[in-house]
Amino acid sequence: MRRFSWFNVTSLTFGFAFLYLPMVLLVIYSFNASKLVTVWAGFSTRWYGELLRDEQFMDAAWVTIRVALFSSTLATVLGTLAAVVMIRAGRFPGRTLFSGMIYAPLVMPEVITGLSLLLLFIGIGLDRGIFTVVLAHTTFAMCYVSVVVSSRLATFDTALEEAALDLGCSPFEAFRLVTLPIIAPAVISGWLLAFTLSLDDLVIASFTTGPSATTLPIQIFSSIRLGVSPQINALSSLLIGVVAIGVIAASLATKRRAVTQAREEQAAARVTG
Repeated sequence: MRRFSWFNVTSLTFGFAFLYLPMVLLVIYSFNASKLVTVWAGFSTRWYGELLRDEQFMDAAWVTIRVALFSSTLATVLGTLAAVVMIRAGRFPGRTLFSGMIYAPLVMPEVITGLSLLLLFIGIGLDRGIFTVVLAHTTFAMCYVSVVVSSRLATFDTALEEAALDLGCSPFEAFRLVTLPIIAPAVISGWLLAFTLSLDDLVIASFTTGPSATTLPIQIFSSIRLGVSPQINALSSLLIGVVAIGVIAASLATKRRAVTQAREEQAAARVTG
């Protein structure tokens, strides 16, 4: 094994400090008793309490969660269907146009996407609110789901579906009972990615939302234009904590699954041996 040199250790230290030191300082100052976010005046949890009593932030958080749940679910369904068409349908008239429309949001600037959706909603006379934000987030998140699921379907063994069809399953039953359980990790990953993108979106939501549907990123952006408040630090610390818990839980679940699979493979090898 290659040993770390001082250059590698220094580079790694500065890299991690550049990425995570601002987050650490943000969490520390979320417990600051002073209203000035840059002046330490003692330890206090008052800003977490005030955050929970702030109706604007709580309403924005509830809107954001609802939009993320609905849009990620719709994006997962549509993206999975699009991936199946792209991988299984072969060559068909309009395939190039279809694939281009599916993958266009990946390279399209968010400002252009948001403005085009705004003009569309105005043109059809659709009032902007939660429904329009869900449609907008579904539009740009669907392509990410399609990419993730397509990569899994490309390596899928179609002989399993053919065996199910030979045993009397209809094409829909074969997909539901055989294909879908196997590609479920990719589908779940696509849903989580779409959910995260919806939670994090600011530009597209600012074009497609209305006064009655303010999302959390828009509320935070509107608040910090007058200066960063301690409540913003508290809210950001809560989000960091939720993400950290999710990452740790996913890592433990993946490790446990790998250990279980290794034990099953060892048991099978002993039986066959």
